[in-house]
Amino acid sequence: MFLTLLGVTFAIALVVSFIVSRIFKAPLDAILRRIVSEDISAGWLKYLMFAIYIVGISSGVRIYELEKYITPERWDTHDRIIAITGERWVLEVYRTIIETLQGIAWVLLAFFVYALLAYVIIKVFEIRKPKEIQEKTP
Repeated sequence: MFLTLLGVTFAIALVVSFIVSRIFKAPLDAILRRIVSEDISAGWLKYLMFAIYIVGISSGVRIYELEKYITPERWDTHDRIIAITGERWVLEVYRTIIETLQGIAWVLLAFFVYALLAYVIIKVFEIRKPKEIQEKTP
């Protein structure tokens, strides 16, 4: 039963990561094309998609939380292991979805913060460039 739960949580985290990566692929591609040159934006996009999958799966499949179904708690003197019931399945599926989305949200937030900073820096240099050209012309 534990291996089934592990497999199901992995599959759910993978599917959620896939859906989120497809939703955000076009906006991420547009942002990367604006910030970095087109030559390397495709590579950065692939890396970002990879990061979404890795963080989504590792956040969704919480190994330490699942250990409670095969290992008794240290403080438990009766060596009881928590049973995997229908209610536990629902709870674990819900946790997997929420934790996957939360992990991906943090990755995307970090990316968008740095992308916004890069965009502002690019805009500042674009505004300064025409002024410098006007000052140099006699």
